[in-house]
Amino acid sequence: MPEKYKKDSQYAKFSAYGFLKNLRLFEPFLILFLLERNLSFTLIGMLYAYREIMTNVLEVPTGIMADAWGRRRSMVLSFLAYIISFLVFYNALAYWLLMVGMTFFAFGEAFRGGTHKAMIFEYLRIKGWQDQKVDYYGHTRSWSQNGSAVSALISAGIVFVSGRYDVVFLISALPYIINLFLMLSYPQELDGEVHNNGSVKEGFTVIWQRFKSTSRVSGALRATTNVCIYDGFYNAIKDFLQPVIKSLALASPLLVFLHEKQRSAVLVGIIYCGIYLMSSRASRGSGPFAARYATLTRPLNLTMLLGFGLGVLCGLAYLAGYNLAATVFFAGIFVIQNLRSPMSVTYVSDTVPREVLATSLSVRSLVTALYTAVMAFVVGVLADHIGLGLALVILSFSLVALTPLYALKTGKTALPMVDTAS
Repeated sequence: MPEKYKKDSQYAKFSAYGFLKNLRLFEPFLILFLLERNLSFTLIGMLYAYREIMTNVLEVPTGIMADAWGRRRSMVLSFLAYIISFLVFYNALAYWLLMVGMTFFAFGEAFRGGTHKAMIFEYLRIKGWQDQKVDYYGHTRSWSQNGSAVSALISAGIVFVSGRYDVVFLISALPYIINLFLMLSYPQELDGEVHNNGSVKEGFTVIWQRFKSTSRVSGALRATTNVCIYDGFYNAIKDFLQPVIKSLALASPLLVFLHEKQRSAVLVGIIYCGIYLMSSRASRGSGPFAARYATLTRPLNLTMLLGFGLGVLCGLAYLAGYNLAATVFFAGIFVIQNLRSPMSVTYVSDTVPREVLATSLSVRSLVTALYTAVMAFVVGVLADHIGLGLALVILSFSLVALTPLYALKTGKTALPMVDTAS
């Protein structure tokens, strides 16, 4: 039996990072904030698409920087970019300022994408715990979902008391400042193999050559598509839960004594908190769930199809006016994302050399960003013309119909599983 990983001080730091990183107080109210700025769903979709395209453009260069200059430095730059974006959003009264805020947010996402995961996997390699990636990453990721649950309650309280959505951006900067200093406490060994012998250009050249070699892995294109397509779907539609909850709040006879924004704040806080607590349990259960299967291909295919199916049901329920049912189906999409994520990250990480792991994971983020940009724009345009419910049905059903293009083939690029259940 391999040695069970220990919940040491670095495990605590990884968990604290995830908890603080997900104290994005603005997230449960982002679309409501944008709708309050009189933006149409099309303009919102364009804003989301712009953010993802910018992230897409920056992903590979920043991933290479993480491998060439050190992962900790890249994470510090990420948090600085996030903090600036929050301050811009707080003061944004025009569309172009929202674009500026999204630009800095994209810088933050790009510097962070894949980098912290690579640090976790580097630590597991050093400790000899590589066989427990799904379980370890699932447990540390669960703290991210705990952070999201706490964030939902705090942000709901802020909106309830202040009656304003913009304040949550300002307060969101505080946990990111703390996380910046936490990152400085990480051991230097987690920077991985830093190429500082010779010029920076030579360092980039060495890593780029290694990166090109990883792209020739058999079945890599199908594997990348399978892993990224659901992430893109989730990222594109997850915030559209907010208008669904608002419709539910306005129709509820239990909260008629509150103002409209207070009613939305109460339900958003309660529902998002519940969703993230369930997501935390799903993330923790990812290792034992994956251990039921001989390889990761079947659970990745299964969860992908189930998530798309819930998207269809969510759209149909919202179209029929069953807002509570639509909310429940939406919650299922969140849970599946967090059950699936540790498996998909492990699937990618086990196919590339560790020296370019941050680069490879950033490429995964790049492809996800591309899918997110396209889907967010499509949903936004469709929602303005035919309604949000039908937009969700069309997108989700199309992804189900195209499944043969990106379903993983059993026995090809399949990874053996180790029983990680505790």
